[in-house]
Amino acid sequence: MNTEPDRADEEVAANDADEATVDESGDVTDEVTELQNKVDENWDRYLRAAAELENVRKRAMRDVEHAHKYAIERFAADLLAVSDSLEMALAAEGEPSIESLREGSEATLKLLLTTMQRFGIEEIDPLGEPFDPAQHEAMTMQPSNEVEPGTVLTVFQKGYSLNGRLLRPARVVVAAEPVETA
Repeated sequence: MNTEPDRADEEVAANDADEATVDESGDVTDEVTELQNKVDENWDRYLRAAAELENVRKRAMRDVEHAHKYAIERFAADLLAVSDSLEMALAAEGEPSIESLREGSEATLKLLLTTMQRFGIEEIDPLGEPFDPAQHEAMTMQPSNEVEPGTVLTVFQKGYSLNGRLLRPARVVVAAEPVETA
């Protein structure tokens, strides 16, 4: 038997195995490189998303800070007209009459109340209405034959609400049962 052809077959088989190993390792290397590129791309996306999230968070905090800081800017600007009106009254030359002072005060008060209404501040003036502990603060009770007990007789100080939320209760005198005299 001839061993040389067997040897030749073995060499061919070995060369084919070496080539297969090179091809497989080349495929594996290409696959590892491709996967590494995907990892790098995903890491870059993650970093960008995290940075964007941080920027949005900072921007939101800055917006909230500005909202708190400048929330009453329009209201303050409108109040300047009231201040200007009072300053003009104080700077008026000559001896003002009681009537002109009263007219000026009424005009300034009207300007102030209009400004307050524009910003949702409503006056609470409960004269003659039933006492409401959620809106009124009873300073005292006074017997009265003229109105039913529990009705507001006098308003010491008007109350105010902001968009339906109580800022200050109206301070009032409430009617009590009339005192029986013998």
